[in-house]
Amino acid sequence: MELPVVFMAVLVLCSSAAYAQTAPSPSLTPTPAPAPAPEFVNLTDLFSVAGPFHTFLGYLESTKVIETFQDQANKTEEGITIFVPKDSAFTSLKKPSLSNLTAAQLKSLFLFHALPHYYSLADFRNLSNMSPVATMAGGQYSLNFTDVSGSAHLTSGWSVTKVSSSVHSTDPVAVYQVDKVLLPEAIFGTDIPPTAAPAPAPEIAPAADAPKAADSDDLSPGSSPDKSSSYRIMSWGQLVLAISGGLVLFL
Repeated sequence: MELPVVFMAVLVLCSSAAYAQTAPSPSLTPTPAPAPAPEFVNLTDLFSVAGPFHTFLGYLESTKVIETFQDQANKTEEGITIFVPKDSAFTSLKKPSLSNLTAAQLKSLFLFHALPHYYSLADFRNLSNMSPVATMAGGQYSLNFTDVSGSAHLTSGWSVTKVSSSVHSTDPVAVYQVDKVLLPEAIFGTDIPPTAAPAPAPEIAPAADAPKAADSDDLSPGSSPDKSSSYRIMSWGQLVLAISGGLVLFL
């Protein structure tokens, strides 16, 4: 009787193994792929190649603001918008001078050139309705925006300029070229010198009067006598000839 029991046990085990091989495995829900990380933008490389923005980059590096901008660009969800003056904007800057600023003022000045959010060119129209807009310098450091026929104009009190070109505009980093250095009232005060009036146009002297034509009765030294004078001369000559001819007949 033990043999059939063992046989039955083996049969049950074989059947269980065969069922395990043929039973469908439970389906697994695929894990969605992670969202691609935003593009990393090396701002130092960007400012070195584009521009020329060498003066602006030099100030960013000396004040360590470049590190603040880089962290805002690549470590936050807000992104960053930077307004970059060309080298010629610093060259033409006479008054006020940046050489008299403290290290803290210089840092605030260049933080003033960035907004703590990514804005495309199409967003500037909305910014004009939100003015003043806070910059990365915080506090009283804000910019006013106006939209003029689709062109973004910036006003900082001391500076009135516009976005002249787009250097880089891919979320999360936007870099726009401006024509002037942005000078905040929080550093330079509100005693803003008036804008120089344009030079007046040179006066044009009136044309000299043309000399009047000589009267018909006035004769120039080289002019010929008129017809009446010639007639009088001919009449006197005929009279003299007639008298002379009469005297010859009486003689």
